[in-house]
Amino acid sequence: MAEVKPRTGPKAEEGGEVVTQSNETSVAESEFLASLGKRVREAREARGLGRKTLAGEANVSERYLAQLEAGESNVSILLLRRLISALGLPFAKLLDSRSEDSVEQRLIRRFLEHLPAHRLEEVVFRLMRDFGYEEAARKKRVALIGLRGAGKSTLGRKLADELRVPFVELTREIEREGGVGLSDVFMLYGQSGFRRIERRCLERVIKGHDRVVVSVGGGIVCEPDTYNLLLSNCYTVWLKAAPEEHMSRVVSQGDFRPMKGNEEAMEDLRQILIAREPHYSKADAIIDTSDQTPEQSLLKLRQAVTA
Repeated sequence: MAEVKPRTGPKAEEGGEVVTQSNETSVAESEFLASLGKRVREAREARGLGRKTLAGEANVSERYLAQLEAGESNVSILLLRRLISALGLPFAKLLDSRSEDSVEQRLIRRFLEHLPAHRLEEVVFRLMRDFGYEEAARKKRVALIGLRGAGKSTLGRKLADELRVPFVELTREIEREGGVGLSDVFMLYGQSGFRRIERRCLERVIKGHDRVVVSVGGGIVCEPDTYNLLLSNCYTVWLKAAPEEHMSRVVSQGDFRPMKGNEEAMEDLRQILIAREPHYSKADAIIDTSDQTPEQSLLKLRQAVTA
């Protein structure tokens, strides 16, 4: 009869069960045990649990837990299951060695966990936008946002000429696709239909231009998916102005409709600006064109996009 050699090495007894670590354990297995023990220890410490407390809650011996954390014990699945349950951890996370976080990752996670929901979306989006792998390509497309009368068309054309890139007005693209004027697009397709056309046109502009200056309608910020598409693919500048300047510029363009019921129109304009300000503020740069000549505003815009 062949001789059966006993296993040697550290061992831990648990309810009559002997859990040993063989001398034949591969280096990879040893590293796995050490990594597993480290994650168990970090999870325990993160929850403020002493070893004795966790052992009691998991119904395992403190000795077994100490050896596990030190990477000196083979793992009993049933005992490990008790520990995972006591720690409240996903099983796969504890077993996956790739789940180990750096100090920086843990700090970022803790920071994000304590942010209110409305700030979390903003912070995560800015991280994606500013550190995404397409950041260089994004900055070659300049998008001007803001209410009508902010100077998007005037400044956009001038900037495009200086940069020697195409200038695109998204409203004109919408009219071209709809086959009618902008107001008629609303009448024919409704608000939802207009927004669908707007998104298709924006997607086409982004896909068709590596370098471009584009002006977009002021209401695009109210459509989250389309606005996020713009922010993700273009260096966005909010051209803002005082409500009175918005109104006077629109009138100077020959549109006297806003003057009907002027006081009410001005109040509506103020409320629109207040409501949209959180969305406009997501832009990469903000330029106030109030009391500025086109040349002065263009200088600020040029500095913003070439910084």
